[in-house]
Amino acid sequence: MMPAIIRPVYLMLAVLCLAVSLTGCATTSANLAPEVPAMHSLSEVTDDRVVMTPDPWYGFNRGMYKFNYNLDKYVLLPVVSGYEFITPTFVQTGVSNFFNNIGEIRNLTNNLFQLKGKDSLITLGRFATNSTIGILGLFDPATSMGMEVQIEDFGQTLGYWGTGTGNYVVLPLFGPSNVRDTGGLVVDSAIHAVGKAAIDPLGNAENGDAILLAVTALNAIDKRHVEKFRYNGSDYPFEYDMVRWLAGEKRKLDVMK
Repeated sequence: MMPAIIRPVYLMLAVLCLAVSLTGCATTSANLAPEVPAMHSLSEVTDDRVVMTPDPWYGFNRGMYKFNYNLDKYVLLPVVSGYEFITPTFVQTGVSNFFNNIGEIRNLTNNLFQLKGKDSLITLGRFATNSTIGILGLFDPATSMGMEVQIEDFGQTLGYWGTGTGNYVVLPLFGPSNVRDTGGLVVDSAIHAVGKAAIDPLGNAENGDAILLAVTALNAIDKRHVEKFRYNGSDYPFEYDMVRWLAGEKRKLDVMK
């Protein structure tokens, strides 16, 4: 029997492996060469801000961008489309609210790490309100009561304390990132796993691992459902380069807020 802390990580890896294998199956069954994002050189870019964005791991990142595009096109978006088709809108909203409420634990932890007392209290109030009045987070009365979400992650915490971003990197499934935020993602995942193991809501449930796997898959579907970005959907001739620059600028603003 594997330790409770390891099970969520193991199951998330299993979901990712399944997604990768399904991507191969979908591509084979289509019997067509997969579409790929437009490939253009930086010499075509006229915006100096984009040109000067460092990308020392360009080869790996460009390949991973293509991988994510195919994963999105052949697996994630079809699954999300099916989910949106069969699930009533109010249920979709409830699912998103539920997972957002769980995310308040990450927000609270990182607000505390950054010594943001007011934001920490707001986040604690949101979690308490939505977990009770909001029926385990299915509803979001905290927002209507004036308690706005204070999103923070460990990458922002590292940036708050002066840690540089490091090289730009495109992660499988997660997309544009950098070395600092990748480390932050690992820490946030560990915090989430430790919290889940401490509460252990499925510890005595029959088929608890299967339920946890289903919840993890639903969480992944919901994340892609709420994310409006579509690979190769901008009609921009150098989308990869622009996404790289925009991702970096967004993270600068996230740390500065």
